[in-house]
Amino acid sequence: MTTGNLRLKALQLTRHYQLLPEQHFQLIPPAPLNDPYLVSMNADVAQKLGLNPDLIDRQELAEFASGQRLFTGSDPLAMKYTGHQFGTYNPQLGDGRGLLLGEHLGPDGILRDLYLKGAGKTAYSRFGDGRAVLRSSIREYLASAAMAGLGIPTTEALCIIGSTDTVLRENFPEPCATLLRVTPCHIRFGHFEYLYHSRQHDDLNKLTHYVIERYYPTLSETDNPPLALIREVIHRSAGLVARWQAYGFVHGVMNTDNMSIIGETFDYGPFQFMDSYKADQVSNHSDHQGRYAFKKQPDAMLWNLYCLAQCFMPLVSDDAKTAQSLLEEELVHFTGIYQQEYLTLMRQRLGLESDQTSSDNTNPDKTAETDRQLIEDLWRLLEVQKTDITLFFRLLSETPVSEQQHKLAGICTYPAAFELWLKQYHQRMASGDLTEEKRLTNMQRVNPVYLLRNYMAQEAIELAHQGDMSRVNELLTLLQRPFEYHPKLPQYAGPAPEWSAGICLSCSS
Repeated sequence: MTTGNLRLKALQLTRHYQLLPEQHFQLIPPAPLNDPYLVSMNADVAQKLGLNPDLIDRQELAEFASGQRLFTGSDPLAMKYTGHQFGTYNPQLGDGRGLLLGEHLGPDGILRDLYLKGAGKTAYSRFGDGRAVLRSSIREYLASAAMAGLGIPTTEALCIIGSTDTVLRENFPEPCATLLRVTPCHIRFGHFEYLYHSRQHDDLNKLTHYVIERYYPTLSETDNPPLALIREVIHRSAGLVARWQAYGFVHGVMNTDNMSIIGETFDYGPFQFMDSYKADQVSNHSDHQGRYAFKKQPDAMLWNLYCLAQCFMPLVSDDAKTAQSLLEEELVHFTGIYQQEYLTLMRQRLGLESDQTSSDNTNPDKTAETDRQLIEDLWRLLEVQKTDITLFFRLLSETPVSEQQHKLAGICTYPAAFELWLKQYHQRMASGDLTEEKRLTNMQRVNPVYLLRNYMAQEAIELAHQGDMSRVNELLTLLQRPFEYHPKLPQYAGPAPEWSAGICLSCSS
């Protein structure tokens, strides 16, 4: 990546979002944190903005990213949206603790939002205090770096800023922090829901055309741009959740107000990457019904897309029946897109050639069904054996076929239980044309050595609360390059400690 030459003072922001009608937002300055200090900065994100990380003054960044100073051209605002929370529509939502500072055009030609999370109360805070805490900021900061490292679409963060200020969370005082989030888009499904359910259809049309112009400009040339937009969002959302499922990521709060219109992982809360596979895993202790359990995430995403598609009813056709029919025709494709994306990802993780590249492609449908069954059988085995997901896939990607049964003994309670599966797996690999060396190389590019385990984030948080930020920065280095071994930090390549199973996550996480 080319290093930019900009300094913080020279960073110019535009007010692109303010092209929308005023009821979309509230203009409000941030409430600055006291005694701000830099916890961590992501140099990769700095370079995307055209900044030179080596020229960034730590205290100056702390002032800009804590609300004490504003970037040139910034006119902060809180966005209004609504959404379905755990299946129930809530009209009283919006940016209650974050502000869109403005947008910046990077050297790559991408217009990115700069968003200050933890910036104080807004008109949409309801009973909240408008603050973020160090704990949740560290989790989002590391999670977004981990996702980017894995190649999963995500928002990112330039930095975390700490402070001597405190607020109460679950009856305990915690140190405040801000996080400077960076992404091309902060528009959620909930932005459309707000305008649709409040019957502001003219503004709904304006928002739709704004999204098409900024994020999907080629769609303006189609016969029905709003319909083409929902089609694209369905495709991206299906691909996103397929990646979550392939890497064992549990979002935790898949409410529609946490869904991005460009298909990114958005609003990290009580998320987790599973250590051992558990289909029913729930990462949010507030999700008593298991609505967003791991295995339900594809269905939850489809449900959210139905909520979004409803908002497009007055946009795709003047006739309600025609509009409903057109939208349902698009939504019905979600499952097929998801299944194909997921199959492709899992084939890559297992080193299986696709139907098109296999030497035996006389019946690709049968091959796909065989592969799906092989994958399903593997997950079932991993769950029953309580086998570490990350260690298992990395072992497969580093071990020749002749040694895999033996090597499983090092990470599995009962390696003999995998004997039949391995036999079928090896038979499937034999139908391909790749050499073993090439196959293992390809697998190592998609099977990480390091994943953000809950215990890793927890240890970093506990040290940060004691004033030691070194663990946050260590983990950032690992997670940005998760497929490479870091010899100086070998402890993170192993399994999670037993005590980590007791880590409890909530929406305040």
